[in-house]
Amino acid sequence: MIRFLSYLFGAGSIMFLIGMAAVSLVVWNVASDLPNYDALAKYEPPVMTRIHAGDGQLLAEYARERRLYVPINAIPDLMIRAMLSAEDKNFFEHNGIDVRGIIRAVLVNVRNASNSKRLVGASTITQQVAKNFLLSSDRTIERKLKEALLALRIEQAFSKDQILELYLNKIYLGLGSYGVAAAALNYFSKPLDKLSIAQMAYLAALPKAPTNYHPFKQTRRALIRRNWVMDKMVENGYITAEQAKVEKTKDLEVSLRPYGARLFAADSFAEEVRRRIIALYGEKKLYEGGLSVRTTLNPQMQIWARNALVDGLVAYDRRKGWRGPIANIPYQGDWGPKVGKIKALGDITPWRLAVVLGMSNKLVKIGLQPPKLENGELSPERITAEIPLKEMVWARKEIPNDKGGSVGKKIKKASDVLKPGDVVYVAPLEKSKTRWKLMQVPKVDGGIVALDPHTGRIYALVGGFSYASSQFNRAVQAERQPGSAFKPFVYAAALEQGYTPSSLVMDAPLAVDQGNSLGIWRPKNYGGKFSGPSTLRNGIERSRNVMTVRLAQDIGMDTVADYARRFGIYNDLSPVLSMSLGAGETTLLKMTTGFGMLVNGGKKITPTLIDRVQDRYGRTIFRRDDRQCNQCAVASWQGQEEPVLADNREQIIDPHTAYQITSMLEGVVQRGTGSAVKAVGKPLGGKTGTTNEEKDAWFVGFSPDLAVGVFIGFDSPKPMGRGATGGQLAAPVFRDFMIKALAGKPGSPFRIPDGINLIPINVDTGQMAALGEEGVILEAFKPGTQPGFDNVILGSEEFEVDEPPSEYFTSGTGGLY
Repeated sequence: MIRFLSYLFGAGSIMFLIGMAAVSLVVWNVASDLPNYDALAKYEPPVMTRIHAGDGQLLAEYARERRLYVPINAIPDLMIRAMLSAEDKNFFEHNGIDVRGIIRAVLVNVRNASNSKRLVGASTITQQVAKNFLLSSDRTIERKLKEALLALRIEQAFSKDQILELYLNKIYLGLGSYGVAAAALNYFSKPLDKLSIAQMAYLAALPKAPTNYHPFKQTRRALIRRNWVMDKMVENGYITAEQAKVEKTKDLEVSLRPYGARLFAADSFAEEVRRRIIALYGEKKLYEGGLSVRTTLNPQMQIWARNALVDGLVAYDRRKGWRGPIANIPYQGDWGPKVGKIKALGDITPWRLAVVLGMSNKLVKIGLQPPKLENGELSPERITAEIPLKEMVWARKEIPNDKGGSVGKKIKKASDVLKPGDVVYVAPLEKSKTRWKLMQVPKVDGGIVALDPHTGRIYALVGGFSYASSQFNRAVQAERQPGSAFKPFVYAAALEQGYTPSSLVMDAPLAVDQGNSLGIWRPKNYGGKFSGPSTLRNGIERSRNVMTVRLAQDIGMDTVADYARRFGIYNDLSPVLSMSLGAGETTLLKMTTGFGMLVNGGKKITPTLIDRVQDRYGRTIFRRDDRQCNQCAVASWQGQEEPVLADNREQIIDPHTAYQITSMLEGVVQRGTGSAVKAVGKPLGGKTGTTNEEKDAWFVGFSPDLAVGVFIGFDSPKPMGRGATGGQLAAPVFRDFMIKALAGKPGSPFRIPDGINLIPINVDTGQMAALGEEGVILEAFKPGTQPGFDNVILGSEEFEVDEPPSEYFTSGTGGLY
């Protein structure tokens, strides 16, 4: 018997050794194929890039994984304890594998299996780090063994805090949120340190299966799981039972954070910043690099610019009449879900969709489209309002007449425009909560840009009526003919060639032989009239086309093209005379930048949307202002002079020339085609632009410290109608924006460079006159120049002028040709 027992013991020992050897071999094979966990020390997770306005407000976020990486010491202790209570209560006691947890899980799973309940796991946080960072999610024994071995090694190589930091920044918590910091913002619109106990417990409930505890789709489950986490926190001594009792009475209190641009009306600005960042650093850096971008955006100016543009587009569109409702739907019963199915533009606040519920002759009753709640469902609230007839009279129907035009049918009663069931846009009337006005999304579109003429920093950029309707950016991407808005650069080139603002040019019919293929070109003035010999100032103030062509012909189109390149308007302007009238295509941003260089004294600027870019570690990798200031870094003031930053901007034209053209453009506002802007009541200059058949309307101008450009036109160029000029369409938008932008600021005059002589002259004749006489202004002359018929270009063709002053035809008026 003893021999038999000895035999069994020996056989058992051999089998045990063989088994141990087999296990050791398996472990050795698995261990030899383990990933290198040293990579954890160099781990740089994909982190979202955040874009900020100039005042620090969050503008937009871009990420493939919405993650904010925060160090462990920035995560509240209670958040950590909530997560440990839910995921690994023995974290600070085990060495990577929780033996007690495994035994407990085995016992629970035996019981659950017999009751057909879900099995539970026993993975530690360290094991989850090993799986999430270094392994796949395959459900195999080999993967679990690798996970356990890696967990043991990770615990030896990293501190507990390091492991926690990796875990709390890596885990997926639903709604596109990676890591607890991003989840706090996305679920509750709060930073981590502002979360309540209940909110922390809810986040701690999510790692196992975020979709199972969705705040809206699985609200009851989410509350049960959240409360379970708080029970565990009480059990572990992290909170009191009384605290848990109070916190359990709270709802989930989820307040979802929106995607996209965060600031109203800033979508086109944010999109342009996104494109610039990709151009600088590539898509991967934008979506995963955790960049912090400080932009030049002035949020208030952006809103003013957007509102001014929208008002201008709507005003033009209303003159073209009513095109009808968006749809017509059944309106009886509960109209909310029916109108709720129609998609509204989400970025044209305060406009809303509404359905017509009934009407009288003088009043229309409407039901406003119910807003969507955070759970995606429509609000049960039904709000009704009224549209008075006087807020609809613009909506006349255009009736063709026998002259090829149209006349508007006068609106006498509400049913002339609307009928029950019509779905339309409405906007609230000021000082009324129940009365709204009828609106219509305009077909015409446009853009507006506002920038600092001294630095090129773009304060506001609006690319169209609605970014939700069209992402095309008409301020940056649309290449259109600027028309007469280009003339200041022709006149600036002429002033550089020796002309003065009082030089005379013949405003009379002109025929230009463009060669066999193009034939004879006869440029005309808008309106078809001519004024005879006129000063350069008069030519630009009244936007005379023929005078501009004569100037370009005299100084040469190669010279004009050179100045267009200097100002960044065109890179390679075709040297044909029609280009002097703005027939070449350019963008609104380029034009506005060019005008900025006129008013800043002729200094080169580059338009920019970005002030500074920092990497994920806070290091500055891009700075707009690259000037060096070695004297700025001194430790203390020892009576030394104040440091002065060098002006390294390139001088592209003479500052005297720049002031002369600035003064002439101020005259455009005071006496010329831009007189609509005069209502601002402060020193402003600018130029209108209108192309053939009124397909494009421009106004580009400036104050001493702000350059603004406005463009209006159809995306597919077509005539906007007689009278749809830059002065009628674009200038009022410029005016409305400037009234807001310059409110409360002193009306500073334009800066006059040293050496400029201000001499009183007659604005029509260009001759010296007594200050105070009618038509006399102070004209700017460069050093060594004075009024006189120093340059006169006359045409050889016969012409008629509209009451030319006799003073023109005095001795010494012989022309070049």
